[in-house]
Amino acid sequence: MIIIAIAFWVCLSVMFFCYIGYGLFLLIWNLVKKTLRRRPEPLQMEEAEWPRVTMIIAAYNEASILNQKLENTLSLDYPSEKLQIIFVTDGSTDGSEHILANAQGIEVSHEGKREGKLAAINRIMRNVQTPYVVFSDANSFLNKESIKRIILRYQDPTVGGVAGEKKIARSLHRSTIGEAEGLYWQYESFMKKQDADFNTVVGAAGELFSIRTDLFEPPDQSFILDDFIISMQTCLKGYRIDYEPGAFATEFPSASLQEEAKRKIRIAAGAYQTIAYLKDCLNPLKFPILSFQYFSRRLLRWVFCPLLLIAVLILNIVLSINEPAHGFYTGFLAFQLFFYGMALLGWIQANSGRSMGILGVPFYFLFMNICLVRGFIRYIKKDQNVLWEKSLREVTR
Repeated sequence: MIIIAIAFWVCLSVMFFCYIGYGLFLLIWNLVKKTLRRRPEPLQMEEAEWPRVTMIIAAYNEASILNQKLENTLSLDYPSEKLQIIFVTDGSTDGSEHILANAQGIEVSHEGKREGKLAAINRIMRNVQTPYVVFSDANSFLNKESIKRIILRYQDPTVGGVAGEKKIARSLHRSTIGEAEGLYWQYESFMKKQDADFNTVVGAAGELFSIRTDLFEPPDQSFILDDFIISMQTCLKGYRIDYEPGAFATEFPSASLQEEAKRKIRIAAGAYQTIAYLKDCLNPLKFPILSFQYFSRRLLRWVFCPLLLIAVLILNIVLSINEPAHGFYTGFLAFQLFFYGMALLGWIQANSGRSMGILGVPFYFLFMNICLVRGFIRYIKKDQNVLWEKSLREVTR
């Protein structure tokens, strides 16, 4: 029983560090650092000083919302003569390129053959002449000052890229999966801020992020997670990815639990695909702080924790049966069963279309880990193609 008990505590400790301890450590560290250092001057820039920027918007079969995206993009508060806007509609079969053809103030780049988002980005980036580039998706809408807020961050020469915040829009009928997804992205935004204050954001979200153009290195177009690869390449060049919560992209929630699962499984498969390519991120001699962040923030959650959840439950059952006098094991097993019971109730609520409320927390936690396992299986079987099937989104009010 001693070996089983040691295994239980090791597994539980790793899980605690991954989901709670790492974030708590960063929060305390950042609060102490903020207390000890001088308050930074507010970032500002004169109107004539704003640099030229290229904005690349990926739009595959987004005809239903292109007019909204176009209106949103043209309303951004940035000098129009310094903002080059390029919509990339490669492979679209819904006439997206024709909808944008007569629009003023933008460029449209269209290739009939669909080769994936990274292939399109690599092609466009060959001709980008501006010092900064901003990436966005057609199905997300930016706040008016987002570009300016991002560009201000580049006054720090150590910043090689800037990650914006992602928000989930309220749907017409208050989607249950949208509520859970929104809570998850609030947590992710908190963690991105802590990571950035500590050192760097460990992977940006493709809805809104930016890099210095001269740091771009064309990744292999077979990669699924373009945003993660491009931002981590920037970190490996010795630069930071900063976080700007004042620049945010609002996205519609998934249309259903099945659509959200489809998206999460694809992302998970893409995450496992990047691990071998980003092996330098695990070199503590070369990147001591980045390797700590990458291992704690990404690898533990992707690779180890889904297995540890199962291991902790099984080990806990064995210890409860063989150590009935040890109250902790019995109590913790009861907690686990209660937590998974709440997740199951959340799943029932989600499938019935009713609000999950607080049940959304255990449900989405378990849902994410199941998607990681399914994504790993898909990666091993090589079933995830870069030409993924687009997930359906709800309509906002």
